Amino acid sequence: MAQSAATQPVIDAPSSTGTVHSSKPEQSYGGFTRFELELEFVQALANPYYLNHLASQKLLQDPAFIAYLKYLRYFQQPEYTKYLFYPGPTLNALELLQQERFRQEILSPDIVAHLAEQTLLLSIKAK
Repeated sequence: MAQSAATQPVIDAPSSTGTVHSSKPEQSYGGFTRFELELEFVQALANPYYLNHLASQKLLQDPAFIAYLKYLRYFQQPEYTKYLFYPGPTLNALELLQQERFRQEILSPDIVAHLAEQTLLLSIKAK
């Protein structure tokens, strides 16, 4: 879970063109900034079972959703990576999601199980 809004500094997420924009006053979505919501979502991508759920809902076939996943690659930049709790598995999943073949194969229970095992091993090594 990301840090609470009271303890996390306000961070501007890049616009869809890749440039960081400052929105003053900071727009809130249910009490959270856009960056906080994107951070929470991108970290959820490290969960192979969640990826399987997204695929089963056919979101990974939606061109708008695929474009959003591409946009989220800004988390690969060091100034944003530092906010990820598990940067290895998170960024690995984000990169895999850029590939059409992976977006199709994540429906397979065998692929999900293998990825879950690899994610667990990566998180153990990180400690």
